[in-house]
Amino acid sequence: MQFDTLASEMRRLALAAGARIMQVYDSPEFEVRAKSDASPVTEADEAADALISEGLRAAFPHIPLVTEEQAATHAQTHASFLIVDPLDGTKEFVQRRGDFTVNIAYVQDGVPVRGVVYAPAKGRLFYTTADGRSVEETGPFGPEIGAIHAIGVNPMPDNRGLMVVASKSHRDQATDDYIGRYGVRDMTSAGSSLKFCLVATGEADLYPRLGRTMEWDTAAGDAILRGAGGEVVRFDDHTPLIYGKPGFENPFFIAYAPGVLLHPQG
Repeated sequence: MQFDTLASEMRRLALAAGARIMQVYDSPEFEVRAKSDASPVTEADEAADALISEGLRAAFPHIPLVTEEQAATHAQTHASFLIVDPLDGTKEFVQRRGDFTVNIAYVQDGVPVRGVVYAPAKGRLFYTTADGRSVEETGPFGPEIGAIHAIGVNPMPDNRGLMVVASKSHRDQATDDYIGRYGVRDMTSAGSSLKFCLVATGEADLYPRLGRTMEWDTAAGDAILRGAGGEVVRFDDHTPLIYGKPGFENPFFIAYAPGVLLHPQG
């Protein structure tokens, strides 16, 4: 894999997909349909998926591609592959809350090593550079890279007063019970893969997810967090979260700044 080309193409395609998504988002109304698993899908999901898939297949024809919106790509597993969620946070999109993202990642030997997370309605763009470091680029965004700054997790989180981020759409009692085991200074909520990015920038210290997610939901944010010095582990045994699993479904997990002292399960 040519990581300089990958970083450039991921950024370009995420921005292009984000622009297409915002055309739909800013329209007076749009159709929302239910997929076979009852989750919502819109024309924005499908248009962004077509744009990203075409671009990735043209640039990297020999790298397997897995994308949420193409069920045929879910049939096989790979050790190394590209993985896409063209519009992560469709519920936030439908409710016009703005917390939705474009997610593109590259998984190498089960580890998400490069990624981009773009929140077009929020004007936030996070990605890994060719050498694997995570940055945030500040807009306005164009063909040429603008001002970027390196991001990193909180190096010394205070375990007596952590900043915790949780899901906006999938908060439940089990999550609240687990969070209650920590000393929490404050909590915030965010949709989509932005939760990973808030930990990556040090705006939060801990993101526990005790609910169903798929690899395309998490790979890009996971790559951003790893490139910022953070970690993502399984909830049950605190081993690293791996990718390329049959069915692409994740176990429960915890994303965190390494200075956080994790509580065991139970």
